[in-house]
Amino acid sequence: MIEQITKGIKVSVKTKYNGTSYRNNRLYHIFAYFITIENKSTDTVQLTSRFWKIFDSLNNIEVVEGEGVIGQTPILQPNDNYTYSSGCYLESSIGAMTGYYTFRNSKTLEKFKVIIPTFQLTTPLLSN
Repeated sequence: MIEQITKGIKVSVKTKYNGTSYRNNRLYHIFAYFITIENKSTDTVQLTSRFWKIFDSLNNIEVVEGEGVIGQTPILQPNDNYTYSSGCYLESSIGAMTGYYTFRNSKTLEKFKVIIPTFQLTTPLLSN
């Protein structure tokens, strides 16, 4: 598990390889990732947006950004946590993801970035 804390918000990531699939006559490797966000601060915060960079070993970079995560903009009280899962498709068997969430402090309305730690996406044969 990969973890990072920014301004009292802890982001933990686990990954899973889910095999291959053909899309538009091309072979893709399917990866799932599981994110846990923990509010270790003393403030109530809300996740408002996400920004991802998805890299693969073929030098392809995909940028994904938008409101919330999986259609939600969770509010986390102190000591709350929020867990979700999502996934991505890579043409190569090796890749990585990195990015950040934008949060808003519910009391001060200040917006701040929370780093998502860089994590690797590799097929099981390459992990051994």
